[in-house]
Amino acid sequence: MPAFLRILALLVLFLPLDKAWAVQEDGYELWLRYRPLDSQAQARVRPHAQAIVFAGKPSLTVQAAVAELQRGIKGLLGQEPSLVQALRDGAVVLATPTSMPALDTLKLPMAALGKEGYLLRRLQWRGHSVTLIAANSDVGLLYGAFAWLRAVNTGGDLAALDVQSIPKVQLRMLNHWDNLDRTVERGYAGESIWDWWALPDISDTRYVDYARANASLGINGAALNNVNSKAEVLTGPWIAKAAALADTLRPYGIKVYLSVRFSTPWELKETVTADPLEPAVAAWWREKAREIYTAIPDFGGFLVKANSEGQPGPQDYGRNHADGANMLARALAPHGGVVLWRAFVYSPDNREDRAKQAFSEFKPLDGSFDANVVVQVKNGAIDFQPREPFHPLLGAMPKTALALELQITKEYLGFATHLAYLGPLFEEVLKTDTRWRDTGATVADVVDGSLHRHPLTAMAGVANIGSSRSWSGSHFDQANWYVFGRMAWDPRASARALAEEWVAQTFSTDPKVISAVADMMMRSREAVVNYMTPLGLHHLMATGHHHGPGPWVDDLQRPDWNPVYYHQADTGGIGFDRGPQGSNAVAQYAPGWQRVFSDPHSTPDEYLLWFHHLPWDYKMRSGNTLWVELVGHYDAGVAAASDLHLRWTHLKAAIDPQRYAETEARLRVQKREAQWWRDACLVYFQVVSGQALPPGTQAAPLSLQQYKAIRFPYAPGRG
Repeated sequence: MPAFLRILALLVLFLPLDKAWAVQEDGYELWLRYRPLDSQAQARVRPHAQAIVFAGKPSLTVQAAVAELQRGIKGLLGQEPSLVQALRDGAVVLATPTSMPALDTLKLPMAALGKEGYLLRRLQWRGHSVTLIAANSDVGLLYGAFAWLRAVNTGGDLAALDVQSIPKVQLRMLNHWDNLDRTVERGYAGESIWDWWALPDISDTRYVDYARANASLGINGAALNNVNSKAEVLTGPWIAKAAALADTLRPYGIKVYLSVRFSTPWELKETVTADPLEPAVAAWWREKAREIYTAIPDFGGFLVKANSEGQPGPQDYGRNHADGANMLARALAPHGGVVLWRAFVYSPDNREDRAKQAFSEFKPLDGSFDANVVVQVKNGAIDFQPREPFHPLLGAMPKTALALELQITKEYLGFATHLAYLGPLFEEVLKTDTRWRDTGATVADVVDGSLHRHPLTAMAGVANIGSSRSWSGSHFDQANWYVFGRMAWDPRASARALAEEWVAQTFSTDPKVISAVADMMMRSREAVVNYMTPLGLHHLMATGHHHGPGPWVDDLQRPDWNPVYYHQADTGGIGFDRGPQGSNAVAQYAPGWQRVFSDPHSTPDEYLLWFHHLPWDYKMRSGNTLWVELVGHYDAGVAAASDLHLRWTHLKAAIDPQRYAETEARLRVQKREAQWWRDACLVYFQVVSGQALPPGTQAAPLSLQQYKAIRFPYAPGRG
């Protein structure tokens, strides 16, 4: 061996294990990597992980919990814990009142845990020092097992462990926009993970890892297919495929749901209409529900997109959304199923401000929906923009169960290429008080049912999962799946704390690395807002694929498909007037918010151009004109994207080579595309406004026509 290779081999040999990168990291293990702790951490943990105790015959769910504990302890400590039935020192004990009746002697607050909550406690029990994972159900034990491993992995004090956790939201769901041919609408991580062609006979082991990841976050539902659904999904062969997935996901506490097409019985030529008030149609859905529940006894229910973007619905027959939702709900009710009816609606013959349409159609129906219907409302009134004010429906339907729909996949925030941690976006909407200055009326209070005392609650995230080895198309996009799940469990959780929690499990337990990476994450979303849609601008993206800037687009069939409809830039100014003299969308908000949003002087800068059309020389709070402020925000976004890349390069020695390189490449692209967004938008706004760039500001290298000529006919995510 040449001398330099011998020296290199010795250097690698004497590197600490976490710097030798003995295990190649491709992101597949997500935040469940269970890499060896350092020697000091192992010494702290080992006395608390000597054995796993479960008395009685374990269910498949308990078997999953035990297997996860075994996997985690072996990975973190390098030792295989024994599995025993009797108490012993240093054991992790899994117990429900049914499996271990002696649990009652400990006088624990079991009733408060409900069906899915768990308790973690270090205590003395019958002369033994043990760690107790207690719950009222097996799935609660599973959630508790993951929580204990999370505490181990993030440096929790196991000797003083005392945690009680109950999910605040009942249905915590992923909405897969996966098509039956395995394409994924707005998916940027490869094909659908569901191999529909092979199902039901061949089940991919990846489905179990998917279930593990979701259970670790407390996600308990998955709508398997695209909301732009096909009638075939409710035929026998496809129900069998869904049933096979349900069998795999069930031990992990996950119910399957199906997105259904409202006109299915008519399209399958089994009824002469799809009118929800036609008895034959209602009878068809009742029989279809019976067929589904025969195959999938714990089937969750239906997710429905109706009368939106060309999808059929009850309005096609002169009926309203409640008529359609209730007809389906009554078919599911005998089986315990629910209907999640999406409030994302806009129709071609509606000429009002698109931001108003959902409120106009749903608010009059408050109190008209059956008890097993949840109206699923996006966080904003347009469509998952980098920033939107909270949807006015949230808090405006006190007699109706409302679910919050968030988009985990980044349709408008740079796909899986740009770093945009969505925790701050989710936190921003959840913390907003719907009544302006009523701390007990936040969006979180609406979502968890505490504001209006609804027993049925839900939170849904449009999944960013695909067939790529990293699951989400990039390593940082895994954090958006993670933060959604953790916030669905607790809508009041801190985005920063969850970022740090994710980093510790995903990249490094070094506090300096955790802080540095979390800092990047917390800055990233605002960077994207600034270089794409600052000051309340929205819907500026290119046509169809939504990749890159397109503020000039004005030739699409519907006015509200065109960016010019939203920014309304001309020589006189820029912005959409939603005040009393404009579309009056502000009237859909509570009185306090109406006052705030009606006046540009009181409207927060981040929503200014969402609610107001203002002259280019309008004086901002900073003292700058609107034009100068707009340019400054675009420049700040570009600078922030460059800073994200620079910060990552400083972490090279702390991150494994493969994930470092893959992330660095994406950050370089993000830096370049941030400049493209800035340059293209400012060139366009200069042309339509006649404004000159402020002194010292860099001019764009291309003309407006050159930016317009950029095309992406094969961009991903079209579905």
